[in-house]
Amino acid sequence: MTDPGHALDSTDVVATGLWPERRRAMTLGVNIPNSERALYTGTPQYADMLAMSQAAAAAGFEVLWFDDHFSFTSETDLRGAWDAWTLMAAIAAQVPDIHLGPMVACTAYRNPGVIAKMTEMIQDISGGRFILGLGAGWHKPEYDQFGIRYEPRVSQFEEALQIIHGLIRHGEADVRGDYYQANKAVNRPRAKNGHTTPILIGSTGDRMLKSLVRYADAWNTGGGSTDDLTAKIARVDAACAEVGRDPATLVRTVGITLAGEGYSGNAADVVTGGAEGALARLREFESLGFQHVMIRVQPSTPETIAALAPVVDAFSDGG
Repeated sequence: MTDPGHALDSTDVVATGLWPERRRAMTLGVNIPNSERALYTGTPQYADMLAMSQAAAAAGFEVLWFDDHFSFTSETDLRGAWDAWTLMAAIAAQVPDIHLGPMVACTAYRNPGVIAKMTEMIQDISGGRFILGLGAGWHKPEYDQFGIRYEPRVSQFEEALQIIHGLIRHGEADVRGDYYQANKAVNRPRAKNGHTTPILIGSTGDRMLKSLVRYADAWNTGGGSTDDLTAKIARVDAACAEVGRDPATLVRTVGITLAGEGYSGNAADVVTGGAEGALARLREFESLGFQHVMIRVQPSTPETIAALAPVVDAFSDGG
């Protein structure tokens, strides 16, 4: 097995910055909530999630993003979540002309071969509109509920990523790992555009960055202050430089939460101020070099998503 933690050089870099063709310098996506009592008030059923997806497509968004969780738990609360993969397959079949993907799929929840096969199927269903977001996971109670090994998360992720990358890029993988194996595994049949599926990874951890600069076409991070984001960008650029990768080949994406009509909270990370406040924050992201923004609107409904159409239009027009 190739040790994913070994020192990399430029010959190890296999990512090329694949991403859907952009109509402008920075594109916009929207999160479609698929869990209880999150951004959606109550429990969204499939009809609700379909309606939100259709509203996003009509508003001009380029990508639909879906969370990949079993549940969210705390000492006083448990919130369930719908399966993201079967949901994405259904949405891909019913909502045309918009890309979609998980933000992000936890590699520990499924065998990496299964992730690759599901990716291939949704890529074929969508006609080449699928983006594969991957991560190592973080919410330990989800692992514990279903007897899934939590640690070593990064080591498991590194092995899974090697297998997934080989299967979706080249249709084959041969990896002998401590946690996963691919024994001359093949990925057939292939979607027409399957080999060009973008791989997105979200992290700025030291070890995760090694995998990111080697395998990822795109990087995702959460929002934050300009100083915080600048520091994260510098770390990613330095990791690229260390292995001789051109930083321009790594697509940069970031997340944001906007206050929609009916928002009554006071969370510090929610952008208020209506369209003017949203556009100001989006322009700040653009000035930092981000090429895609995933928007969560709170509360999320077909109406609050549709209400963002003027923001999408104004941003598209450079307003």
